[in-house]
Amino acid sequence: MQKILSVLRKACQTYNLIEDGDKIAVGLSGGKDSLTLLHALTSYQKFSDKNFSLQAIAVDLSNGQNDYSQIEEFCKKINTTLKIVNSNIFEVVFDIRKEKNPCSLCANMRRGILNSTAKDLGCNKVALGHHKDDLIETFLMSLFFEGRISTFKPKAYLSKTELYVIRPLIYCDESDIKRVSKDYPILINTCPADKHTERENAKKLLEQLNNIYPNCKEKLFNAIIHTDRYNLFDKM
Repeated sequence: MQKILSVLRKACQTYNLIEDGDKIAVGLSGGKDSLTLLHALTSYQKFSDKNFSLQAIAVDLSNGQNDYSQIEEFCKKINTTLKIVNSNIFEVVFDIRKEKNPCSLCANMRRGILNSTAKDLGCNKVALGHHKDDLIETFLMSLFFEGRISTFKPKAYLSKTELYVIRPLIYCDESDIKRVSKDYPILINTCPADKHTERENAKKLLEQLNNIYPNCKEKLFNAIIHTDRYNLFDKM
């Protein structure tokens, strides 16, 4: 956890992710990434020079069918309140819409509920558990499927909801998250599309590239976050 806290603090300072008086909603999917983020942020509260509060929010995609009892206990142990919001997202995506590529619609609906709940609870920021590997995978997917150089930002302002979305784990390797989350009460992923998505393909591709070209992941990451990454066609 010490290594994760170190890179979390670096991200917060580099991109000014957390400020005095922030009430931050932490999107809690129940997976390793979001649980690690919540635990790390509660630890960061103890030594940060910023005074901020946390509110965990879980969006139940199966309309109350998931068992959050262990996650609720986890939140109690780290002195964080948890708000569970039931939704029928799975029903809409798989039964009603019968989406062949369900991830985009599911993500949009989930974010909408998360953001509106955060707003109702008086939060001004929403923290998501995206890490370094997610950043690179999103970059590859954008390149291959959209033909453009793009990925998500460490900090983004949503004008419609007047919320900031922050990603404090942006410098964190997924391998480090796996190590610290072994004892977390990870919620079983019941999504029918789990492990059968384009993101999973991008994850495998990144692993292959890193095996062929040692340290490839770090070089890709540094290229993405470099301030001169869009200088291909600078005017002379």
